[in-house]
Amino acid sequence: MTNSQGQWDTSYEWKAVTLLTLAFGLVGLDRWIIAPLFPSMMQDLGLDYQALGNLIGALGLAWGVFAIVAGGLSDRLGRRKILVPAIIGFSLLSGMSGFAQGLTSLIFIRALMGITEGSFCPTSFAATADASLPTRRGFNLGVQQSAFPLLGLALGPIIATQLLQVVNWRWVFVLVAIPGLILGLLMWRTIREPATVGANAKAERAPLGDLLKHPNVKLGMIALMCAMSGIFVLSAMVPNYLVDYLKLTTVQMGFVTSAIGFGGFLGQVVLPGASDLLGRKLVAVAGFVLGAAFLYAFMQVGPNPALLFALLFVCCFFCFGLLGLITGPIAAEAAPRGLISSTAGIIIGTGEIFGGGIAPAIAGNVAQTYGIQHVLTMALIGLCAGVVVSLFLRETAPRKIEAALAEA
Repeated sequence: MTNSQGQWDTSYEWKAVTLLTLAFGLVGLDRWIIAPLFPSMMQDLGLDYQALGNLIGALGLAWGVFAIVAGGLSDRLGRRKILVPAIIGFSLLSGMSGFAQGLTSLIFIRALMGITEGSFCPTSFAATADASLPTRRGFNLGVQQSAFPLLGLALGPIIATQLLQVVNWRWVFVLVAIPGLILGLLMWRTIREPATVGANAKAERAPLGDLLKHPNVKLGMIALMCAMSGIFVLSAMVPNYLVDYLKLTTVQMGFVTSAIGFGGFLGQVVLPGASDLLGRKLVAVAGFVLGAAFLYAFMQVGPNPALLFALLFVCCFFCFGLLGLITGPIAAEAAPRGLISSTAGIIIGTGEIFGGGIAPAIAGNVAQTYGIQHVLTMALIGLCAGVVVSLFLRETAPRKIEAALAEA
């Protein structure tokens, strides 16, 4: 965004990106902290592993549906009118999880969380794209999205287990809700609306019918399904694979599983940023190829924690990096004028409904019927399919387009 002198407002860019990054990290923390707390919850509430799958699926399906709905709303109503109620909502609902008395109330609360987090997700990506200089768009979106695996999958278990040393699981939910309320106030005071947002700016927006005209929108929807089938199957099933199939100890399993969060964090910073220089299509194809290759290598290794950690780290570096690339710069640059949030919403929603809701349920059935080791084959098939889909992407990186025009 430009300032009153018509220059790019770098100060606002960094303030906005910082707040949106911290907020999306809290989305990851509130979504995934239930996993390390679940053993304690099982004892108190009489839950089982099927209940955990239902809780994850309910949030994922609600997230996917409302990512599509809220993406369009924020293009018309404004970013802050979606972002602020959403972050306050999912923070309060996360805290309310600590007061649940059984599975029914937990599913209800987590589904409502899916609605608020699904609303926050595409709107926050659009707000970051709005605030970013085009040549930094991929890097900024990658940084923002990297906070999700860092807080949710890498640091979340550490935070949860340390807090459990001093309070019970109910108060852990309450404590992790507080930062979101503070960020909500700061975002209301900081985030600006672009010229294409709001009821008075309808003429600045392309018709909604243009949403699917760019080929990268439809390709992005399919590619994200492929990437998310890998991400969510690995996140949900690798702990049981390591313990039940490879017979690692609980401590060894925790060490290896942390590679998902740390690798994902680094990948979401590096891959979208690299695509600013190398191009969206090249990085997408390479990401799917290398993600599949390292997952296959991971599947061939026995009970060797150090090697398993290294291979899973690199695999998730590419899987989560693809998530940041597809939902970030690829979605933003395929969007019609004034419809960035709508475009991100339909891509994210489609991927989330399948990857966050349906794929884990299918993986659970595969594990139950054929054995836990075969769920990794399902993730591998998804990544291989992504290679084919990404070959058809149209290049949209500003530097690559400018270079092509200069050569013409």
